[in-house]
Amino acid sequence: MQRYLFIAAFFAVAFARAQSPYISRVWEYCPAPGQFVNSMPEYEQGDDANDMRMKAEEAIVDNNRGMISLGGWGGFVVFGFDHMIVNVPNMNDLLVLGNAFEGAAEPGIVMVSCDANGNGKPDDEWYELAGSEYSNPQTIHDYSVTYKRTEEGNNYPKWIEEDSISFAGSRLLDNYEDLSGEGTYYVLYAYPWGYADNLPNTDEGAQLNIQWAVKADGTPANLPGVHFVKVYTALHQQCGWLGETSTEIMGAEDLHPNATQDLNQVPSDQVPCTKVLRNGQLYLKYKGKIYNVQGKRIEI
Repeated sequence: MQRYLFIAAFFAVAFARAQSPYISRVWEYCPAPGQFVNSMPEYEQGDDANDMRMKAEEAIVDNNRGMISLGGWGGFVVFGFDHMIVNVPNMNDLLVLGNAFEGAAEPGIVMVSCDANGNGKPDDEWYELAGSEYSNPQTIHDYSVTYKRTEEGNNYPKWIEEDSISFAGSRLLDNYEDLSGEGTYYVLYAYPWGYADNLPNTDEGAQLNIQWAVKADGTPANLPGVHFVKVYTALHQQCGWLGETSTEIMGAEDLHPNATQDLNQVPSDQVPCTKVLRNGQLYLKYKGKIYNVQGKRIEI
């Protein structure tokens, strides 16, 4: 897997071109039950999962700045870009846009994936971006929930034919406080960093770093970059009249869309080819052929 991962990673960043910093496609939209799941985006009679995926796509691709709701805990969206977001050393790489403001944080956990098999689809391994609460002993990493359709069914995604839907992932500690003591004034505190819809979009703490990606066992993933992003609601809590805490997404942005992979920053044992230095220039030798940093085959 590692061999193919870094082959795909190199060629994805090597062919430099003009590219958009924004989402280019929504691959999957599967919210959990919630008060806004049938209105953001709006469900219309007869819509199926693909119709709702396209509506979610229309809302958040490019720089449209629409909004979709992920519903309660576990509800998610998967989106991608027209290029690989490069893991630039010592820099944050990604901003997922939400509608958080002071006292109203509805954090979503962010997962990332690299197109390791090179098929252009988000079907490779996923890695969690380990935010500030990842190592908190009160974070539950093996959490699962099954929601069932009620007779009223108002908050259940109406396009899902099955009467139950299940999610699995990590659950963060509840972040709300009832300051009134009577269920009338709730504050939802933000976590320090590492989540979507957690801090205002203009706050540096809202930015994400690919270097935080970890494998299932918690060890660093050391990804050179990512092609796909998954966000899911990380809290399972009810706040009185506010209802369930649900992550909202307005889009996402590559913070350095024209970056190319600095091969000197990739450990030698993770490069699927040999680094070659000629006349002060760095090249790659792969299967007996030489490529420059733009991915063009050359003779030297």
